[in-house]
Amino acid sequence: MAPSRQVKSPKIVRSALFGLTTGLCLLAGLTAAEAQAPAKQPPAAPQASPRVAPQAAPQAVPGFWDPRRRPERPDLSRLTVIRFLTETDYPPFNYTGADGNPAGFNVDLARSLCDEIKVTCTVQMRRFETLVDALTSNRGDAIIASMAVSPQLRARVDFTDPYYRVPARFASRKDAVMPEIRPEYLEGKKVGVIAGSAHEAYLKAMFTDAELHAYPNDEALRTALRKGEVDFIFGDAISLAFWINGTDSGDCCAFSGGPFVESRFFGEGIGIAVRKGNDVLRQALNWALFRVWEKGRYTDLWLRYFSVSPF
Repeated sequence: MAPSRQVKSPKIVRSALFGLTTGLCLLAGLTAAEAQAPAKQPPAAPQASPRVAPQAAPQAVPGFWDPRRRPERPDLSRLTVIRFLTETDYPPFNYTGADGNPAGFNVDLARSLCDEIKVTCTVQMRRFETLVDALTSNRGDAIIASMAVSPQLRARVDFTDPYYRVPARFASRKDAVMPEIRPEYLEGKKVGVIAGSAHEAYLKAMFTDAELHAYPNDEALRTALRKGEVDFIFGDAISLAFWINGTDSGDCCAFSGGPFVESRFFGEGIGIAVRKGNDVLRQALNWALFRVWEKGRYTDLWLRYFSVSPF
């Protein structure tokens, strides 16, 4: 007699798929970050109704470089200057400093890369929508402006390896923080999200038993959480980190669970753009990014700009 097959319920299948997908994404995107972060205790076995626990606040620093895959030093002799292009107003990544000069995480990272390559650098600020045209018309050599890698942009420019991602995360009121979030934990819970966003699409695909509430913008979404109209909100972890740590939140809320980085929903990451075919510069920047991370300078920069880690 042939053995009978065990038919799994849709809820179990979704939970298994969620675990596999999240695990693969974290392995792909956060392995290096975990290598830099303090050692963590093994997580407790999931409970059907997990206890609400106060959120620990270790500073997790993202890293997308595998120490076992150290890139070879490229030929840097042909590089004499790198003209970086960046955006005018996207703090804390790009902004005009008190002295009138370009400042921000991207600007400081660009200068660190130039120090590593040992080449002169300039940083020119432009409106974001003009950056690609300025690069392709040779008014700059590289764009470092929190530019998300996409198939559309890849048709016009080449990108370095990602130097950060924009993860998605849940936030809740401080008295209801969960150390881990899985689809079965949010069954029947009210979860706020921006209408039409990739975050909404992710929840509809993976958290099908949650009660979704769509909002038109960030302000309405965050107000709903602050007032207790929803149990959780789900969105861009970087902007949520600044909100949580800022005065607008009224110290109401904190992150619940860890980051979600699945590229199918949340993109390939943020890279430095160079002109098509400029492999000399692209390879030099990839090498310098690895070196800056390996020496701990990337970690220092991240901690300087992000007091509440989005990861």
